[in-house]
Amino acid sequence: MRVIEIFKGHKKEEMYLYVEQKNGLKSVPEDLLATFGQTESVMVLLLTKDKKLARVQASDVLAAIENQGYFLQMPPPPEALAEAQIAAMVEAEEKLADAQKQQPDL
Repeated sequence: MRVIEIFKGHKKEEMYLYVEQKNGLKSVPEDLLATFGQTESVMVLLLTKDKKLARVQASDVLAAIENQGYFLQMPPPPEALAEAQIAAMVEAEEKLADAQKQQPDL
């Protein structure tokens, strides 16, 4: 288990750096940091290899931090964003339909 801090930059949307909190960004190469611009901490979490993360495998994050001192999460391709938006819309419509079925007839 490691305490991981996640940073985002202001130059690229949906790109994140995962680092061990106690080391901060000092293991991240300067040229990579330059692509981020100003960095901002967005989250600190306890990470184990079996923890569920939204877009990446925790075991991959931990391995990269162990080997190189950081993990770089790239933005998803545009089609993945569109698919996620469509799935969210379908789920919302299904919830609305279920809620309407449960309302008593007036």
